[in-house]
Amino acid sequence: MVHSRSKSVITNKGTSSNWLSVREEGLYIRPADAFVDPVRPVKNAIVTHAHSDHARAGHGNVYATPETMAIMKCRYGNKFTENGIETNLRRHVELPGGVVMTLLPAGHILGSAQINLTYKNEVVTISGDFKRTPDPTCESFEVRKSDIFITEATFALPVFNHPPIEAELRRLIESLKEFPDRCHLIGVYALGKCQRVMSTLRSMGYEDTIYLHGAQVKLVELYEDLGVNLGKWRRVSELADLSCLSGKIVLAPPSALSDRWSQKLPNVMACMASGWMQIRARAKQKRAELPLVISDHADWAQLIETIEQVNPSQLWVTHGREEALVHKAKQLGIDAMALNLLGYEDDAD
Repeated sequence: MVHSRSKSVITNKGTSSNWLSVREEGLYIRPADAFVDPVRPVKNAIVTHAHSDHARAGHGNVYATPETMAIMKCRYGNKFTENGIETNLRRHVELPGGVVMTLLPAGHILGSAQINLTYKNEVVTISGDFKRTPDPTCESFEVRKSDIFITEATFALPVFNHPPIEAELRRLIESLKEFPDRCHLIGVYALGKCQRVMSTLRSMGYEDTIYLHGAQVKLVELYEDLGVNLGKWRRVSELADLSCLSGKIVLAPPSALSDRWSQKLPNVMACMASGWMQIRARAKQKRAELPLVISDHADWAQLIETIEQVNPSQLWVTHGREEALVHKAKQLGIDAMALNLLGYEDDAD
């Protein structure tokens, strides 16, 4: 849920940005009568990416990239919206009320986009969830100078410093060599993380079959249909003898690490791929014997770098560790405020 009280977002520097406000449904673009990633059904929705806390079914019109639209259709069925309006990256689209929208790459997952809006000579960019590290499954984040930058803050604390994904996956490969009798069961979210791990392993030269929990299969197949090469994989359920999974990689939902399904696998080493694995208590909570710090969000340094590159007059923070980022922005001389949006999952990394 979002704060139940409607709150106009009006700046103190004489800009025209009172055309944006926070309502129960989410961030509202008044002249276009549209919401960004609304948490309940609305007439007009602009969706940054297809994770379920940002992309919900039941809207009248949905603006999103073709990939996001395809993922939403895969997850929610063909009737997830009354009218899907596919919007290619970098294409200018005039919304009602004279607002010009351009979707820009966010680097978060396949199809993810920032929302760049121009209205009455004011430029606003809404980052959605994003990261700055390379990802073979999606286009890299693109900086756009803006008067107002509206950013996420999932990992907005100085403690978060995510290592390169290749370094973490080298740890995984070394563990496979060191413990060839153990099945390495990795908890990964089905959308984005699963495919990124698979694709990066392939780019690093890992050619062995990767085995999948059934819950991962539908979106892996969709990624392949959309042109992402993930190499050779099989469903675990296709195997007559699970003992062959010793020394192999199995990707499954994080919940599978502790359920009855995983107990059928041989000599499991529980692994978890998440930015939260940098926090020992989180790794212990997930029972991860091999925690892999792999995040699809910007860490602290990347957030600060992005803010400096966008160079906004004002920074608005939508969700996450808002206070720390607002404080840091003010130290940089940027007017900053927290929007206190709720309803977006921090733990889904």
